[in-house]
Amino acid sequence: MSAIQTTEKNAATLQRETTYDPQYTIAFAVDIVETDDQLTLIGDLPGVDQRDLDIQIEKGVLTISGLLRLAKEGSDLLREFDEARYYRQFKITESIDTEKTTASFDQGVLTLTLPKAETAKPRKIEIH
Repeated sequence: MSAIQTTEKNAATLQRETTYDPQYTIAFAVDIVETDDQLTLIGDLPGVDQRDLDIQIEKGVLTISGLLRLAKEGSDLLREFDEARYYRQFKITESIDTEKTTASFDQGVLTLTLPKAETAKPRKIEIH
């Protein structure tokens, strides 16, 4: 089982990804890369300003949301896209050291580094 999984709010368990309202919420694309020391989540949130990005870890669930605001100049002749919210949730196991998690955001690309707890890292046991 991986240290991070997509989730869905359910009465009893969190199992799959969930969104607020499918009509106004965008499940943005992510890549998750695992090494011996950490997980790295890379998410594409085009059009989101860093001030409108929110990342939280609570009760073993990583929640990422961002508001896509559209610049409005002039009057609309046709509008097929409106402001929307990017939203994803992932269940995180206890093997992640949430206190050392870091994030960077550059040109719509979120990079979230989730270090593994020392007890979760593989180690070699020497034979004496």
